[in-house]
Amino acid sequence: MAEGLEEVLADAVPRVCSAAVALVAVDGEVAAAAVAGELVRYTDGEGTLAGERPPARRDSIFDLASVSKLFTTAVVLSLAEQGRLGLDEPVAAWLPGRDPRITPRRLLTHTAGLPPTRRVDLELPHAGHAARLDAIIDTPVTGPVGGPYLYSDVGMITMGRVAELAGGAPLDELVRARVTGVLGLDATGYRPGPGKLARVAATEWRPERPGPSPSSPGCVRGEVHDETCHGLGGVAGHAGLFAPADDLLAFGEALRRGGGAMLRPESVAEMVRDQGAEGAPFRHGLGVRIGDPGIVGPLEGAYGHSGFTGTSLVVDPARGLTVVLLTNAVHPLRGRDGIRDVRRAVAAEALRLSGR
Repeated sequence: MAEGLEEVLADAVPRVCSAAVALVAVDGEVAAAAVAGELVRYTDGEGTLAGERPPARRDSIFDLASVSKLFTTAVVLSLAEQGRLGLDEPVAAWLPGRDPRITPRRLLTHTAGLPPTRRVDLELPHAGHAARLDAIIDTPVTGPVGGPYLYSDVGMITMGRVAELAGGAPLDELVRARVTGVLGLDATGYRPGPGKLARVAATEWRPERPGPSPSSPGCVRGEVHDETCHGLGGVAGHAGLFAPADDLLAFGEALRRGGGAMLRPESVAEMVRDQGAEGAPFRHGLGVRIGDPGIVGPLEGAYGHSGFTGTSLVVDPARGLTVVLLTNAVHPLRGRDGIRDVRRAVAAEALRLSGR
């Protein structure tokens, strides 16, 4: 049953990425699983092959990049269920001085008028994590509030900080207590420790970073790839989570089934409802993209998110599908072509497996 999926990954590795894991579940059962490649393939940005190239495995751990936004969203909805925040309340209730038109709903739909990103690591090279976070929170509105859609990591970082203030705990603790802990996702979290390093796929070669060991300077492995998240200490609302494929599949299955132990069905229904964000090339729910052609391929109506490192999660309740693709398409350098085609090919194989 997995031959088609294996062929997709075999075509992608090492052309698009050095490592890849894909899972397709139909009605809650894994219908296909495929693994290809090596967790560390290159020692520099020139493509020099590493002397030791550990093979990828099904339980390998990948930097999820922006797929982390879905976990932040789940935390926010969990807090909303408890009345700790309101989706349409001004975030100024927690962040005094912010534009009163900015609300959690607008942050989660990227319609708060905030810019796409802010490189506080470059702006404030000698500042601590807290000072950099304060600078991001103080980022002024630069676009119309309420739309059109403008994808904003600044907005999701702000959302993560609001969640911390409303939830009374750091974001990583909130994610563990409200998402990964209740779902039993033991291998998912921010800043994987030394005990998990051997399972982690490398991302970009960045000579300014020390790397995981003296023998591999500049190889980003076991720390977040995203520069802004790294500059904030590795935990932020927009990026930072690491996970293996089976954990991400379990998270997607919880959403497909209406929230499981994580969220109430009505919260998931609101999450995946078209929120009417104008100007996006797809429909937008709370934190999720609905019908994004770059990840759902032929699975019209499915929802999910992608990550810059080459990851994606797609959930298609109508067909009973949950589809996970984890790759390190930024290894050794960003800008490699083909990840969009790989995502669409995996989605097409999932459609075939569903028979619907």
